[in-house]
Amino acid sequence: MLKWYSAHAIMFMKFQDGNQDIYRIMENVILISAETDEEAQKKVGKRARKDEVGTDRDYTYDGRPVTWEFVGLRKLISCVFPEEHPDDGTELTYSEMEVADKESFDKLVNGDIVTVVYYDA
Repeated sequence: MLKWYSAHAIMFMKFQDGNQDIYRIMENVILISAETDEEAQKKVGKRARKDEVGTDRDYTYDGRPVTWEFVGLRKLISCVFPEEHPDDGTELTYSEMEVADKESFDKLVNGDIVTVVYYDA
């Protein structure tokens, strides 16, 4: 039976000058359909590699050339759908985190930069 998954693919920004002084990542959430967890993992790896940005493209961060590389699957969540397919309003993924105080909470809610402790399920 076909299942649906939310796959959390981690992309890493690698500086091409060899000075890796910042460790910036992106977590891309990709909707995947597969018969098994193993098949879903293979499919997300193939799909996430399409988002890689190599040295063949002129991509920079603060004027420094970078690449974006797929470095792994952080989590794979099996989605539950009432009719066995994604639909309007279906929860695809979730994240649990903690902030230090009310000020940090307000910043997070407003989309501002804030330090969080990220709990993985």
